[in-house]
Amino acid sequence: LAAWGDRVDLVHADYRRVDQVLDQLGIEQVDGALADLGHSSVQIEAEGRGFSFRRADPLDMRMDRSQGRTLAELLEEVTPAALADVIFEYGEERRSRRVARGIVWARDRGRLATTGDLAAVVSRSLQVRGRPRVHPATRTFQALRIWVNQELDELDVFLRMVARRLKTGARLAVISFHSLEDRIVKYTFRELERGGDLAMRALTRKPIRPGREEVARNPRAR
Repeated sequence: LAAWGDRVDLVHADYRRVDQVLDQLGIEQVDGALADLGHSSVQIEAEGRGFSFRRADPLDMRMDRSQGRTLAELLEEVTPAALADVIFEYGEERRSRRVARGIVWARDRGRLATTGDLAAVVSRSLQVRGRPRVHPATRTFQALRIWVNQELDELDVFLRMVARRLKTGARLAVISFHSLEDRIVKYTFRELERGGDLAMRALTRKPIRPGREEVARNPRAR
């Protein structure tokens, strides 16, 4: 961002505090807003963060390590039923009860210390044969990351806050990475369009997906 010099303000804050942050910066309205709901490749690949099931990292998964509870702390007290609900709701894993029972079984026997342990437990619980194209722990890891960071909580509230800050002709764009986020964004945009008090119009009825060239350049864009 060096090219923009003093036109850039970096603020360490939860995006749901956007109203407070803009007030503190003395900004009443904006020309545009972009919400990137994903976590960065740097976070995925960094050792010790707990996002990857390809290493034996601590069970953390917090986006912001200055606050909140780690995955290990949350798993320490969760019941199989509550954990199954998390995995089903946030990971859309159909066999969530089986996975939850396996995780709690391993936890109670002291066999759940790292992300490697967790990935192995999920794979065993799902009894996956052969070498699947997508790692069997993918959905569960997504669910647990969303749970730890409360990623979907008040996403709709955030979008409404930003919408009220837009100048006439301004645009709001959202990058979402899975169907749970996508549903919330589409529903909220439709509500804003029909709201009456805000003259908003959705420019795309469906998400704009990456093309083959973009996926070739950046496989995670898929």
